Amino acid sequence: MAKQGQIANQGLDGLTAAARDAAGGGKADKGLPPVHLWNPPFCGDLDMRIASDGTWFYLGTPIGRPALVRLFSTILKREDGKHFLVTPVEKVGITVDDVPFLAVEMLKEQNAGSRVLKFRTNVDDWVTCDSEHQLRFNMAGDGGLTPYLHVRSDLWAKVTRAIYYDLVDMGEERMVDGTAMFGIASAGAFFAMADAEQVREAT
Repeated sequence: MAKQGQIANQGLDGLTAAARDAAGGGKADKGLPPVHLWNPPFCGDLDMRIASDGTWFYLGTPIGRPALVRLFSTILKREDGKHFLVTPVEKVGITVDDVPFLAVEMLKEQNAGSRVLKFRTNVDDWVTCDSEHQLRFNMAGDGGLTPYLHVRSDLWAKVTRAIYYDLVDMGEERMVDGTAMFGIASAGAFFAMADAEQVREAT
């Protein structure tokens, strides 16, 4: 068990030890730790940031070890719009510029005649896009759309631009609440991207 203050008061080694402790020793077969069940006391903010391109920084320096980033990602939690690293005994705040993950790879599969999209994140989690793990499309500053995938709890992944273009290519029109919408179907669910008429006019 991580000691009280291990994350907040020690350097990267202490943070790593606390994360490994919380994740059950970092064994892959244990799966993700139950961070949604942990409600430890808040121990302050940590100088850790996840940039919009998915890079993790500690004390302003990129964390160059993918296995370490993966480990930290397993104890990530979002509450009231803020992100935290949590163990059973403490919680520290970190900065996330946009969302903590990127969706960097997409697979298309068929299941009982229905298309199923699966996405790999930059920390090697595979997420099946369905009614529980939805796609949403936010308006970007340039007037375009930025897609996001729900990973778990209140944690999201931004879909890379290359995959976004693949999504547009496989898009289709469906009626949603009486309006023709252009969107993406996966695992029996439909995720509206934009008004179909506006899409037709744009193309």
